[in-house]
Amino acid sequence: MQYRQYADTDIMISALGFGAMRLPREDDFAIECMRHALDLGVNFIDAAAGYRGGSDREAGSSERLVGRAVKAVPREEVYISTKNATGAPSPEGWRAGLETSLTNLDTDYIDFYQLIHAISWETYTEKFRPNAWEEALRVREEGLVRHFSFSSHDTPENILKLLETGIFESCIVQYNLLDRKNEPVIDYAREHDISVLVMGPVGGGRLGMRSERLESILPGTASTPELALRFVLSNPGVTCAMSGMNTIEMIDENVATTSREEMLSEEEMAAIEAALEENRRLADLYCTGCDYCMPCPQNVGIPQIFAAMNMHRVWGLTDVAKQRYARLGPDSRSGLMPADACVECGQCEEKCPQNIPIIEQLKECHEALSE
Repeated sequence: MQYRQYADTDIMISALGFGAMRLPREDDFAIECMRHALDLGVNFIDAAAGYRGGSDREAGSSERLVGRAVKAVPREEVYISTKNATGAPSPEGWRAGLETSLTNLDTDYIDFYQLIHAISWETYTEKFRPNAWEEALRVREEGLVRHFSFSSHDTPENILKLLETGIFESCIVQYNLLDRKNEPVIDYAREHDISVLVMGPVGGGRLGMRSERLESILPGTASTPELALRFVLSNPGVTCAMSGMNTIEMIDENVATTSREEMLSEEEMAAIEAALEENRRLADLYCTGCDYCMPCPQNVGIPQIFAAMNMHRVWGLTDVAKQRYARLGPDSRSGLMPADACVECGQCEEKCPQNIPIIEQLKECHEALSE
């Protein structure tokens, strides 16, 4: 296993982190998976008060399973990350959130504490800073929290503003082959000794499925997840790639990949860059996701359908594309309809700035993705 320095400290954490957001439903097996990863050298587990894991699926159940799993090793040999989910309503409310996590995890302290779960610049300035900052300093002085961190899905510009406050030693942000918008964040963090812990290194599962097209970029690549993890960890600003692993086989494969000390070469990175740029160009030829075609009178999810089709046609992620398409329908969370609900009124084509023949392409999408 590779180990990388955490911020400006003497802590070395494994290049592969165990993300405890989607643990197996069977409690004992969830614990077995985490302990198997620990046995193989993973020493970093990321949880959250809001994550639901194991059989009961109650808020905090993921933390409780993490707490049970880490009893297999001395506490100082594993680094635990978790998140305050309270939204910082008050100093007392924020502290209560921390104390709940300490109880769930059955631990005296948390190594890396995300001061607010999925923080935004607005949340930081309007809620956390005025309500909970002094309390955060107190719990650190008391030894309940060792290092300040945050997780965020905000814009790269706002994440950079959070880093510029100078109070965080690490951050959790999204970064993968298909989503590279946070590269400026990673570059800034590296220059200022801030660790970057990557969520979604395999694209939230999208790159966990086979894509011969992506694997062909680098001859000899064993799997799409291998390519995805190697890409993320080849960025010198990345400290750890966190993966939600729910099978022993997945853990073994990811540990083998992250145990490789050699990074992707400049030639390999150039080949990946060229292939990704070509794929992005092709995707833009089909649909840029501008949403000008919406709303549809029949509530057909045109941008969502075309995005799924791009996963199939451009990236070769056919299984993922079919899964996404199958989620559309009157009972879906969005209520958006699949392509066969189109009545060919033509309103969408009149509004499309790319002049895409949307009606015909919807028919192609349904044929390709509804199998």
